[in-house]
Amino acid sequence: MGGDFGPQPVVAGALAALHLYPGIEKLYLVGLEKEIHAHLDGLPHDAARVSVVHASEVVGMHDKPVEAVRRKKDSSLSRAVDMVKKGEADAVLSPGNTGALVAAAQIKLRTLPGVERPGLATLFPSHKGRFLILDVGANIEARPQHLRDYGVMGEVYTRQILGCRNPRVGLLSIGTEEMKGNELTLEAFRLLKASQINFTGNVEGHDIFADKVDVIVTDGFSGNVLLKSCEAASRFIAHWLKDELSKNLLRKAGAALAYGAFRAIKKKMNPDEYGGAILLGVNGICIKAHGKASTNAIRAAIRVAADSIEQRVNTQIIEELRLTHEKNNAAQPAPAASA
Repeated sequence: MGGDFGPQPVVAGALAALHLYPGIEKLYLVGLEKEIHAHLDGLPHDAARVSVVHASEVVGMHDKPVEAVRRKKDSSLSRAVDMVKKGEADAVLSPGNTGALVAAAQIKLRTLPGVERPGLATLFPSHKGRFLILDVGANIEARPQHLRDYGVMGEVYTRQILGCRNPRVGLLSIGTEEMKGNELTLEAFRLLKASQINFTGNVEGHDIFADKVDVIVTDGFSGNVLLKSCEAASRFIAHWLKDELSKNLLRKAGAALAYGAFRAIKKKMNPDEYGGAILLGVNGICIKAHGKASTNAIRAAIRVAADSIEQRVNTQIIEELRLTHEKNNAAQPAPAASA
């Protein structure tokens, strides 16, 4: 119910996912029952695989996250997360208030063993493929050990979902040299270097699309600014191209000849293709779709949820973090014996 366009794209995207992914046994549409049925009843679907769960309240984009979770207990967002907590569902997807979804997941689902702070991870296009960035907004403040854990979780997700055998993990900073950065990144660099993952060092802003890494780790404040800046830049460039290519007949003819290339680039830059952001580190699969998510975006987000369940991402994260923490603890000097 919390997306910018209401239930319509969510319902249509959910039904499209059910048609394409037969492995999904059941899909629950949680929200205002009458509004959901107004969109659902006119579309062909397998009634045995779809259920509507009524929730009388809606969390708005301007609601304060923690207050929304505590006061609006019958909101569509809270009810959906509750279903995962009770084992009635395996994953939750929402295009609504990001802060409220993160808060609900942390309060109700709790974090996985070994995780202090979960991180929102989203895919970006690179020169040759895709790469993962986290955190892009779950926690605006982070400690070095959080960034280390983001690196481990991102490595697991990239390996299990994207099929990358030995993911390269980089740390977003102001220079590639080990000694560059602030207190947070300097200590995070040390922890990441001491972990068992394939940490390749710092990554500067102008190298993030250069296919040098498969996972980029940063704090939620910097990651969210980066995400929104990239989205805005892609829209601005597309607007520029459209204006410039329509100024005269010669340019229009050239644009027509290059139509296939422009279409391919547009698809690579379209966030709908990547299925939203996954909240890594909570005890359940939790997907945040864009507030303006289209039908295709919802379908792709459900695919991400299904893949994450099938590939047992959370089980792998628990094991990898256990190994990382054991290795770091073993590397710590023993305390001096008292006389």
